[in-house]
Amino acid sequence: MDPYILVVDDHPLFRAALGLALGRAAPGVAVIEADSLAAARAALEAKGRPMLALLDLKLPDVDGFGGLIELRDRLGGAPVAIVSGGEAQSVVAMAMSLGAAGFIPKSAGLDLMVEALACLIAGGVWAPSDADDPLDEVGARIAALTHAQQRVLVGLQRGLLNKQIAYDLGVTEATVKAHLTAIFRKLGVQSRTQAVLLAKQRLSGEAEV
Repeated sequence: MDPYILVVDDHPLFRAALGLALGRAAPGVAVIEADSLAAARAALEAKGRPMLALLDLKLPDVDGFGGLIELRDRLGGAPVAIVSGGEAQSVVAMAMSLGAAGFIPKSAGLDLMVEALACLIAGGVWAPSDADDPLDEVGARIAALTHAQQRVLVGLQRGLLNKQIAYDLGVTEATVKAHLTAIFRKLGVQSRTQAVLLAKQRLSGEAEV
């Protein structure tokens, strides 16, 4: 399978801008575009694992870090970088703590974008130079969950039932219930509702207030 870079963003003009930057950072490498997380899944099924995925935090079928958490696990080690208009330091810190290889602000100029992409393609990590805010206690607790527990928490955030989460993850409902018990303990909450509130506060991709 020929190497390619996956761009997941629902704005055609910004996908074009990324394509221009990628043409300079990785000349000759194919770029596959997807305008939703569902389209990204289809591309992965058809093309296999990319050398790099670039992901917007706001898509028609997923909002916030849920897309990052899913793609991170689907790509099995291939880097995923966020390209987003939400540039608050708390958002950058959360993205990096959840396994993003980089965070490129959409306000970045072409030269900076090319620099960031070249770094990521070379296997490096790239984030804005001022993105050094530590996570607060809740963010750190979410970041410390296992990958499977984070995906269950995203399912809660989306309002899915246990059986729906189990289907999405390919596990049993009993496994989901065991993950929920661990999630409640690690987050210091007593109920599903409290866990959902924390997830919406920290996994929405918005700046924390």
